[in-house]
Amino acid sequence: MTVRVGLTGGIASGKSTVSAILAELGAVVIDADLLAREVVARGTPGLDAVVAELGRGVLTPEGDLDRPAVGALVFADASARKRLEAIIHPLVHRRSAELEAAAAPGSVVVHDIPLLAEVGRAGQFDAVVVVDVPTEVQVARMVGDRGSSTEEAQSRIAAQASREDRLAIATHVIDNTGSLEDLRRRVEEVYADLVALA
Repeated sequence: MTVRVGLTGGIASGKSTVSAILAELGAVVIDADLLAREVVARGTPGLDAVVAELGRGVLTPEGDLDRPAVGALVFADASARKRLEAIIHPLVHRRSAELEAAAAPGSVVVHDIPLLAEVGRAGQFDAVVVVDVPTEVQVARMVGDRGSSTEEAQSRIAAQASREDRLAIATHVIDNTGSLEDLRRRVEEVYADLVALA
C-alpha cells in the first residue's frame, strides 16, 4: 500500500532540508507551498479567480501574482485571507491528489504541509512527521540566516501553531538541533519506519 505521510515543522525548523533528504531516500514529496505557487501561475484559472476576488492590484506589471502585495493584503484583512484560501486550498488539494495517484504502489508519499497543525488535517495521514527545534533556535536561525529582526522572527513564530500543538499530532519527531549528519541519520531511521508501514 501507499503510505501517506504529513510532514510539518515551524518556520526555520529545517523542514525543507528534511523534505529534500526524504526525496533522496526515495519518498515521493508533494510540496504544498510549491503547488500553491503552481495553481496561481500566470495564465491559470487559479490566478484569474484570485484577481476576480481581490482585484488587479495583486498582479505585477508582468501579470504574475505579486506575492508581497497579496501578503500585505491578507495579513491586514482576515476576510481577504479567507477568500484567498477558499480559492487556493481546493486547487492545491486537487493537484496534490493527482500527484499522489500517480505515485507507484507501495510508495512513501510525503505531503510537505507547513501549516498541518493549523489546518487540522493530521488525521488524513498514516503518519505525521514533525521537524522540531526549540523556539529560541528558530529565532536565532531567522535572525542569522534570513536577516529577520528578533521581533519579526518572534511574530512569525507566534502566528503559527505552538510547538506543543505540532508535537501533539506527531507520530515521528525529528529533532534538528544537531549537525546535518545527525539530522540525516534521524531522517533515515524515520524513513525506514515509514517504508515498513508500506
